[in-house]
Amino acid sequence: MRTNSVSLFVLFIVALTYSSLAIANNSPLDHQFVVVLDAGHGGHDPGNTGNGYKEKDIALKIVLEIGKQLERNPNIKVVYTRETDVFVDLFMRGQIANKAKADLFVSVHCNSHRSEAHGTETFVLGTHRNQTNFEVAKKENSVIFLESDYKSKYGGFDPNSPESVMSILISQEEYLDQSIMLASFIQNSFTNKLKRTNRGVKQAGFIVLHQTVMPSVLIEVGFLTYKEEGAYLNSANGQMQMATSIANAILEYKHNLDGNVGDFKYRMCPIPLQPKKPIRNYPIFLKINLIWLPQRKALPLRCKLQPQLKPLKPNQIILRACGT
Repeated sequence: MRTNSVSLFVLFIVALTYSSLAIANNSPLDHQFVVVLDAGHGGHDPGNTGNGYKEKDIALKIVLEIGKQLERNPNIKVVYTRETDVFVDLFMRGQIANKAKADLFVSVHCNSHRSEAHGTETFVLGTHRNQTNFEVAKKENSVIFLESDYKSKYGGFDPNSPESVMSILISQEEYLDQSIMLASFIQNSFTNKLKRTNRGVKQAGFIVLHQTVMPSVLIEVGFLTYKEEGAYLNSANGQMQMATSIANAILEYKHNLDGNVGDFKYRMCPIPLQPKKPIRNYPIFLKINLIWLPQRKALPLRCKLQPQLKPLKPNQIILRACGT
């Protein structure tokens, strides 16, 4: 009789465990990770028009592609400040992010300069370290003069005054570390995957970042005034590659926040490469990756695990081959 009771108890525990696992695997997370994507300028504000390109159009196309890729993940919710060619003032962009209770705010812009400057840079809100950073912030902040009631919205803020810029920094201080983390992931993705010139992570007093109460970055994806870079950013392939790099950086940031444990749903998006010549033959290529899993360290997953792979053990070296 006692043996039967013990057996029934063990069966009950096993059934309860499996049912709990099934529920955990099939139910969505209680909290979706909310990302607000902001395409700079729009409507009667074209942004910079270096080499005849329009910043507002390029930024919008990149942002819509970022959102499309992120929305493939059921645990991520994407909110746009604009999805069409309309003008949205800086104050409203921040309000959209705050109302959505966003976990991230990402603003996309294109740069310009009178010189041969080129490359990518990502800004977080902070004290501009030099005159160059201040000039970039002043240029983007000057959009407020296109708003009819900017004086009442921004409390007398003057984009041309370094003192005004200094006054807006305190509210974002608590999010600075996370903003820098995301900005670093974005710049590394541009540099390592796309080989773009890295102008670094910088700080400046952007109003659009000041209006938000969450980790926020402003990305300058390149200089339209630099002929080669402007043509790249205006191309469909260039926009797709930049969007994919940014989406991957956001996924990496989210994965890092989650502690790199047990999250199989966040996989990197492949960056499309445009062949230089038409491909008529399809040779076989093998790429060999060596992955070492240190003692008690989680494997930073970058692709979907195949079901035939056995559980990984500490100090195990895996030889993985994939073909195209």
